[in-house]
Amino acid sequence: MSSRGVSAGAAHRAEELVAVARDDPARRLRLAAQFYDRRVATRSIRPYRRAEIAFMRWQIQRGLLASASAATPGSPWWRAVNESLLRDTVEADLLSKGASGEPSTTAVRHWLAFLWRPAPEAWYRAHNASIVAGYLNNRGLVALETPLERFFMDVALLRVLYAHSLLRRPKLALGRLAVLGALLGDPRRRAADLFLSLQNVLPDRYPLEDLTIETVLAQENRLARIFDYGIISTRIELLYRYAAADLDEPRISALCTGQCPV
Repeated sequence: MSSRGVSAGAAHRAEELVAVARDDPARRLRLAAQFYDRRVATRSIRPYRRAEIAFMRWQIQRGLLASASAATPGSPWWRAVNESLLRDTVEADLLSKGASGEPSTTAVRHWLAFLWRPAPEAWYRAHNASIVAGYLNNRGLVALETPLERFFMDVALLRVLYAHSLLRRPKLALGRLAVLGALLGDPRRRAADLFLSLQNVLPDRYPLEDLTIETVLAQENRLARIFDYGIISTRIELLYRYAAADLDEPRISALCTGQCPV
């Protein structure tokens, strides 16, 4: 990093780096992956990138992150939420390497805490704080999406909140099977894909103008349906309350009305 980047402050420099990658999905992916190319206390944190990078690759495959000037433009909303995550991780990375400034968001502070002491719980708190901020700060872009796309925006958020609770509140997430929480929720393990991936739900194309919710759900992976509707859906309100408290973001409650994400 140049001395100019340091003098400008970590938050400003992070904005610049993300802006350069904004219309290049492959560059976004590299920027996200670079955050995990380090060792903390002689241990690599690279395994933590597995779920995040896999999800970004799926977003690119669907065309969600394509630039506004592309032949088939991407989603303004998905692009903005992804950018929220990128900006926070890049700023935390810069700060941890000595760049000037203070964390500009709560999520950046959580990412710094993760870098200081990597653990699955710390990763979820940082990741979900960035994602929730993206949801809350870009609600104005939701109107540009189809009803089906909006439905799966809710599914995506609900799943990451649930995955977080598997580690932090396993009894809330799994009831009598709470002992399985650490195994199923660890973002470094393949088992977490059941909750952190939408590849088993959504078609790999965007936009979804010619499909109905009923059609897509009928094609969903059977095991995923069992978790979505047999386990997660019965805990929605409690999951949102827990996330609001754990992330110290009361506005999360506004993303759920009763048992329905909104």
